[in-house]
Amino acid sequence: MEKLDERASGRSAAISLCADDFGLSAGVNRGVIEALEAGRLSATSAMTTRAGWRSGGRALRRFKARADVGLHLNLTLGAPLTTMPAFAPSGHLPQIGALARAARRGDLPEREIRREIARQLDAFCDHYDAAPDFVDGHQHVQILPQIRVWLLDELDRRGLAGRLWLRDSADRPSRILRRGGELKKALGIAWLAAGFSREARRRGYVTNEGFSGFSRFDPCCDYAADFAAYLRARGPRHLVMCHPGYCDEELVLADPVTLTRERELSFLLSPAFGDILKRAGARLARMAPAPDLALSASRP
Repeated sequence: MEKLDERASGRSAAISLCADDFGLSAGVNRGVIEALEAGRLSATSAMTTRAGWRSGGRALRRFKARADVGLHLNLTLGAPLTTMPAFAPSGHLPQIGALARAARRGDLPEREIRREIARQLDAFCDHYDAAPDFVDGHQHVQILPQIRVWLLDELDRRGLAGRLWLRDSADRPSRILRRGGELKKALGIAWLAAGFSREARRRGYVTNEGFSGFSRFDPCCDYAADFAAYLRARGPRHLVMCHPGYCDEELVLADPVTLTRERELSFLLSPAFGDILKRAGARLARMAPAPDLALSASRP
């Protein structure tokens, strides 16, 4: 699969389509791999805190040349990989609302979270046998105050500047409004992410420019229509997130997003997916990690 680099300069229709939550359950893993095998994704991000990551990481190795595989930093679901007596005293990670409020106050336990970020990166490398192509976050935790700085520090410590890209979960309000859909969620995340991309670039990391995929996770919704909306008002390095997978008992016990994953997967594997991409003038591509290459994709 091509990359969003100088070969794609002037061809702004290239987009990255990323399946989040790989590793969450065996059913999610199976669905994401099915979509990767069909060429219906250009990226997936993995939760290394989950039991399914060990075997899942090995399974993803065969896609190294075909898709970006990244770390889905998890600080809000299930158990952490390290002991976190201040952050997760019960042994379970906090909910996103409590985490976001503490981050805005500057009240997060730095040492514990730095250690957990490092351990999740270690777990990725241990089972994928390579560094991640990118980093994003479950419920967009990578863009939160304090966490973003500690994540960048850890990536710098590992010498990964210029070797991977980072997800900016924000987009311009004008683009968000033109797409419609989950406006409150998209605008709220954009507000929280203010300054993230600028700080990442200052440190030598490329980010996407343009982001969509916010969903109501309503199984009665028309996901094909939602996906068509995600392709409107694209940025020059546009990234669309999705959440395909199969619903299984492990997923039901862990996460409220269940049946919509099967609907998303069914759409991705259907002829309608290709038809909508074609009508939108879009095609899938990988994201280039080097600043001089990825930035060239935005030049006219």
